[in-house]
Amino acid sequence: MYRRHLRRRDRFLLFLVGLCVLTSCAKLKSCAYEGINRDSWQHPEKVIASLGIPPGAVVADLGSGGGYFTFRLAQTVGPKGKVYAVDVDEGLNRELSQRAQKEGFQNIEVILASSEDPRLPESGVDLIFTSNTYHHLRERTQYFANLKKYLRPGARIAIIDFNQEGWLQSLGHYTPGEVIKKELSAAGYRLQREFNFLPKQNFLIFALST
Repeated sequence: MYRRHLRRRDRFLLFLVGLCVLTSCAKLKSCAYEGINRDSWQHPEKVIASLGIPPGAVVADLGSGGGYFTFRLAQTVGPKGKVYAVDVDEGLNRELSQRAQKEGFQNIEVILASSEDPRLPESGVDLIFTSNTYHHLRERTQYFANLKKYLRPGARIAIIDFNQEGWLQSLGHYTPGEVIKKELSAAGYRLQREFNFLPKQNFLIFALST
């Protein structure tokens, strides 16, 4: 009965994810994680513009995957800026690194994270950006409390994750916005801004509580 309730694209994504597990194919994983027709509902240009990132900024793309946002962020910060592509998947990291080298992005550095720590440099970052990754994190309040050591003065955390209206709801890949707000507040952050233009996702920006 469960399978009958899944729409065609849900079944297709399940097939891709299952195949990824069997093959450990980084390219296939990247395709599965990015979803179908992502540009049409992710509005990446508007997301980047909403972040207001200045040239020369240092940004961490937490859960960078295949680099959907990594390369857009790298273009935004420019050659004097830096983007750390952070993921726990060695295969995806390798693919992203190879693409960055091939396309001449010298301002991208790939970091193999652990499930408890993104392992960012001690020099810190101006923005930690994460898209469609929050629901995968364990012990999230503690995780984000630990991220404070990587934040420069005035730094922000931007979180995009599927809401309950998203088509991945059937797979449990979502986090209600109120849950994110509650957990980040407990971790020592305050909500700075909330955007509502993404039909399938929450888009929240936090700063350290004063």
